[in-house]
Amino acid sequence: MSVAQAAVLVHYREPFELRSYPLPERLEPGEALVRIEMAGICGTDVHLWRGELPIPLPVILGHESVGRVERLGPGLSKDWRGARLEVGDRVTWASSVTCGECYYCRIKRQPTRCLHRKAYGISYCADEAPHLRGGYAQFIHLRAGSAIFRLPDALPAEAVVGAGCALTTALHGLERASITLGDIVVIQGSGPVGLAALAVARRSGAAKVVVVGGPAHRLERARQFGAEVVVSVEEVPDAEERRRRVLEETGGYGADVVIECVGSPAVIPEGFELCRDGGTYLVLGQYADAGEVAIRPHTITRKQLQVAGSWGFEPRHLDQALRLLEDPEWQRKFAQHVTHRFPLEQANEALATVREWRCGKAVLVPWEGI
Repeated sequence: MSVAQAAVLVHYREPFELRSYPLPERLEPGEALVRIEMAGICGTDVHLWRGELPIPLPVILGHESVGRVERLGPGLSKDWRGARLEVGDRVTWASSVTCGECYYCRIKRQPTRCLHRKAYGISYCADEAPHLRGGYAQFIHLRAGSAIFRLPDALPAEAVVGAGCALTTALHGLERASITLGDIVVIQGSGPVGLAALAVARRSGAAKVVVVGGPAHRLERARQFGAEVVVSVEEVPDAEERRRRVLEETGGYGADVVIECVGSPAVIPEGFELCRDGGTYLVLGQYADAGEVAIRPHTITRKQLQVAGSWGFEPRHLDQALRLLEDPEWQRKFAQHVTHRFPLEQANEALATVREWRCGKAVLVPWEGI
């Protein structure tokens, strides 16, 4: 096989095109060629499709993937953990590669803000060799320096992709808004990021978690992930009434920590009001620029809020996520989160399913049916 097919975003808000790209004849030191077995459709991909983050076009989207090593470049014999890496191994990988040398990498130790950071499925133009830099394809060409993790046979691809970047994003974010034993947590949003934040919050010792979101099937999954209380934005469309219900569930004070996992700027002012005085508000879902919203700074001052933001994740968070997924219960929950599977040629239907909130997690299986 000398070429690979990929679903390519050529123009914002237009259907993907199925294109073919040549496979590399040889790999440079440290590179890998991986045959994609499963790729997740992330909510961020919807924002990228809408043009809410400047990215090079055309682009092969997809930054949550599991595959098998097809070829290894010279010198690449170990994964990120130091385990032996061989052709045929099942693997996943961190979505971005950083330089390790810039101001943010070395001085400020904020590698997700690396000045030269590039992310698979986001930062690479498909017209430029080696072309295959995203998960919506039959193969991906991983550059040298990628954080590759060999997966145990017992860990299903559905669990890894079901957790996706949502779990790593939640782990990174909650380092900036620590949850202490006995805290009450409110999560805005019941999609993949919201569910991951819910799982991490419970693991961190939250005494009670309230999820504000929708639609109904996502709220039911939130209950399965450990939410004691859910508030439906469909059944309770008024923000003031939602606030009243949250206060009722938090002793009248509000939550110790509120985590925004929606990706819509409109929820931010409401989130401030769901915090107790002296509480923490974590903005986790605004990876893309979906626009502006008016806020009242007085609320932050009056309530003495701590407001934190979080961008992406580091390889160590993927390491943590995979260790959490060794727990059979975590495996089961996140694997069951994958509700829709699509072949590569149905990438447009897969994206629409996510865009319209009709699924838990939708995935592409590039080789299914071939």
